[in-house]
Amino acid sequence: MFNRDYHKNPFIVIWELTRACQLKCLHCRAEAQHHRHPLEISFEEGKGIVDEIVKMDYPILVFTGGDPLERDDVFDIASYAIEKGVRVSMTPSATPNVTKDVMQKAKDIGLSRWAFSIDGHNKEVHDYFRGTEGSFDLTLKSIEHLKSLEMPLQINTVISKYNVDYLEEMAQLMEELECVLWSVFFLVPTGRGKESDMISPAEHEKVLRWLYQKSKEVPFDIKTTAAQHYRRVVIQQKMRENKQRPDIIDYQDSLMSGNLDQVDGLGRAPKGVNDGNGFLFISHIGDVYPSGLLPVKAGNIRQTPLSEIYRESEVFKQLRDPDSYKGKCGVCEFRHICGGSRSRAYHATGDYMESEPYCVYIPKAMRKRKKSS
Repeated sequence: MFNRDYHKNPFIVIWELTRACQLKCLHCRAEAQHHRHPLEISFEEGKGIVDEIVKMDYPILVFTGGDPLERDDVFDIASYAIEKGVRVSMTPSATPNVTKDVMQKAKDIGLSRWAFSIDGHNKEVHDYFRGTEGSFDLTLKSIEHLKSLEMPLQINTVISKYNVDYLEEMAQLMEELECVLWSVFFLVPTGRGKESDMISPAEHEKVLRWLYQKSKEVPFDIKTTAAQHYRRVVIQQKMRENKQRPDIIDYQDSLMSGNLDQVDGLGRAPKGVNDGNGFLFISHIGDVYPSGLLPVKAGNIRQTPLSEIYRESEVFKQLRDPDSYKGKCGVCEFRHICGGSRSRAYHATGDYMESEPYCVYIPKAMRKRKKSS
């Protein structure tokens, strides 16, 4: 998995099984509804998707929504994928659908990890963000069920202006809940997510540096989503700690020689996953996108095989060419490692090849240009 060529095979596939959900989250990418869509991908079509995923060298498969548990056949689909050798995870909503019996069934079929969302250190913050009173308490109760079954827990958190001042408290809560992975998501203004709910570019940088320092102190792993510049921050911090000058490191050589994982210490994909570059998203009706946050359709699995869409779509091929990025991202020495959020660039400018608008870093090439002028 870690030596894969992103031009041929993705590192991860996110499949939106349904948009049905009982919650009303402020940031909901899917703008989830109470009822399932009549044109959702069927179980038989779903098996075809799994077969395509196998052809693409077994990327990680994550079921999302809406709420995947709104589908009665969710575990049938999961079982089919697991039997084929695919590693499957799921991110259900904390609703009455999440019972101990459901978790036991997930464990029995071999679901590799279960993820819950916690967006506040207390119920006031979390329930407001999730748009549903009682969501925080229900999530904690569900986590207790999970722990009793000895299943690994992943917690997802969306960083926003509502919780950015309580990150220390959030980290403490993660430790108390004994999660194995804290997945920290940085808001992209799509769906119900609003730009007014986002933190500033300077706050992004501050939080990313805080996450790196915190990662050295806590017993759980930390990863980021929609914050590709975390890799740049990690590399810079590690170089400083080793008393090396980050401005003279050849990051491109490090990437191409396969040593990036040793440099950045993230322990995951050995080169930066980005929208359409190691990453693809399948909607509830089979539309394929570079990610769930970048609403530029590249095809539909009902007309074109998934592998063909990923490998041959012009949208995906553009996104896999960091040298063609515009603005400062296009000249940045970190472009093959980071590349900036293509989703956030799209929502800020209408062009997914433009610069990441919430990154404060000035590339070395631009600094040199400024000195010489």
